[in-house]
Amino acid sequence: MARIVIDYAPRTAFMPLHKRKVRWACVVAHRRAGKTVACVNELIKSALTDARSGQLYAYVAPFYAQAKGVAWDYLKEFSRPIPGVSTNEAELRIDYPNGNRIQLFGADNADRMRGLAFSGIVADEFGDWKPSVWGYVIRPALADRNGWAVIIGTPKGRNQFWVTYQNAMSDPDWLALRIKASESGILPASEIAALQKELTEDAYQQEMECDFEAALPGAFWGKELRELTESGRIRPIKPDPALKVHTAWDLGFKDDTAIWWYQVGRGEVRVIDYHASSGESIKYYADLIKSKPYKYGTHWLPHDARAKTLASGGKSIVEQMAAYLGEWSSMAIVPDLSVQDGIQAARAMLPRVYFDPSTEPGIEALRQYQREYDEDKKAFRERPRHDWTSHPADAFRMMAIAWREEVKSDPKLAIEIRGITVGANTVTLDEMWASVPKTSARI
Repeated sequence: MARIVIDYAPRTAFMPLHKRKVRWACVVAHRRAGKTVACVNELIKSALTDARSGQLYAYVAPFYAQAKGVAWDYLKEFSRPIPGVSTNEAELRIDYPNGNRIQLFGADNADRMRGLAFSGIVADEFGDWKPSVWGYVIRPALADRNGWAVIIGTPKGRNQFWVTYQNAMSDPDWLALRIKASESGILPASEIAALQKELTEDAYQQEMECDFEAALPGAFWGKELRELTESGRIRPIKPDPALKVHTAWDLGFKDDTAIWWYQVGRGEVRVIDYHASSGESIKYYADLIKSKPYKYGTHWLPHDARAKTLASGGKSIVEQMAAYLGEWSSMAIVPDLSVQDGIQAARAMLPRVYFDPSTEPGIEALRQYQREYDEDKKAFRERPRHDWTSHPADAFRMMAIAWREEVKSDPKLAIEIRGITVGANTVTLDEMWASVPKTSARI
């Protein structure tokens, strides 16, 4: 192939990325550092220099529209000088004369990538992806062609992007690159000073200094989940055979259905299991429930489970579930309360909640459950942003409302055990025994 000159001058901060010899890279970069431009050119270089033909390279953003808005114009601009290049606007794809191509995708429609084989991929704003996409779709798609991946983004708390960066720092097969505004030399000092004045401390530290510890702006349960993590309430939980297991659901008709499994006892809510998937039938979820080795109590469904559909022969979801599970007594509908009421109920319940580590994908959704941001008013709205976190968070709201209603009918469920202290102690054994919920109580 003839020598091709592309109008791209790499910034010094990104030279370690372009010169890397390892297969994997995690790049944490401040806003306006130029990470999209650097990664688009990394894709172009790889597609042009790959001696194989028919290789597919990809840029994947959290949403398809976001991929188009952020990267498509850059990809076209830097590919324009290449003779024989072909642009497909409908597919957001560019074909190069050597038979290789680059295509844009959204992690919100991961099924579109199933069955494809990638030789290289850029995963942008990885912290905003639904956690299952990497393990179930992207990583397997890189296997047979020994494809590489560059995972990029800006911190948003201790999410999957943080985990990836932490692992990359200690793994010789990875490049871990952190580009802070105060160190990169990309933005003028005057602009950095202005940003420090205009942004909140948390916003500046997160967006410009790549601080994973800064509070996530607009998160509904940020404080509660930070306290949960710090207090060690994410720990292995062995289900108590003396307690029944309840489930709380949110039903997604075009996207995820989310389910939490939990037990209630001794003033605690113990979350022992979690599942989320899309495009499955009611029978699939009923079989999933029956496959678990739990002694069930109540299956709490959202109010829209009462709705009947023609496709199901005029049966509601609650009727279908009861038929598959073989019992009506275990089915219940959560009271139809406002989203804000459910958020408050969850906020009140969270100090009592313990999570098994297997539920981490659901916990991550709760961490990232945020308010919508009003660009015109420059303020957060009261209503939640609708994204991959919505269904896990909605199912958790169902759990919180159900728990609150249960506590109203049986206040003993909210009583916490009072510990024994060494030394002076004014608590009698009778008082201690009275404070502990009895196993005969409805749980």
